[in-house]
Amino acid sequence: MTAGTVVLLRHARTAYNASLRLQGQIDIPLDEVGRWQATEGGAALASSHRATRVVSSDLGRALDTAAAYADALGGVPVTTDARLRERAFGEWEGLTGEEISAGWPEEYVAWRRGADPVGAGAETKTAVAARTAAAVQEHADDLPDDATLVVVSHGAAISLAVTALLGLDAATWRGLVGMHNVHWSHLHRAGEGAVPAWRLVAHNVGAGYPLDQWQAGPDWNLEPGAKSV
Repeated sequence: MTAGTVVLLRHARTAYNASLRLQGQIDIPLDEVGRWQATEGGAALASSHRATRVVSSDLGRALDTAAAYADALGGVPVTTDARLRERAFGEWEGLTGEEISAGWPEEYVAWRRGADPVGAGAETKTAVAARTAAAVQEHADDLPDDATLVVVSHGAAISLAVTALLGLDAATWRGLVGMHNVHWSHLHRAGEGAVPAWRLVAHNVGAGYPLDQWQAGPDWNLEPGAKSV
């Protein structure tokens, strides 16, 4: 018995997202645009996927995004699982790319090529893929075949979980584009005995806004300096 559908939803925007700071496991709240994204994106997801169960990372930005989706479904309960947290980046957390590059130039270049950071205390991609994929599979296995599991997590964590669920090597395979805030991946369980056990149906799907409008928030169409009423 395993849920037939799994949807992995990335959290809404934070001030660190807006300023291009590496969040990792720092517990940053949603900003104003992020709260709007959570509401709009949650409603869009609810129109296409109605969860049997909603499970979220226990970090606030994910949990608040999950709550917005749950509200769009009429108030379904949300459970948390710390295994769905973002990848930990050690000393790099809270820094911009420029700051990381200045302090760890060789490690930064290697990271941008896809290697694991060395010397900063970051989790390996393999470790993150293992914990996130195990959490997703465990929650899916607890549901009937016609169920939909919605998992609310983080950008790197989701990419690595999907990679592992597709049976690919998380340490070397980089075939998924990074996800925008409140966008989701949709996986469907494959047939009995199929390898891999999951198939990727869609990736980086959102509420349908042009990306510049989505990132700007509800005031995207106002003149500079104007305020919404």
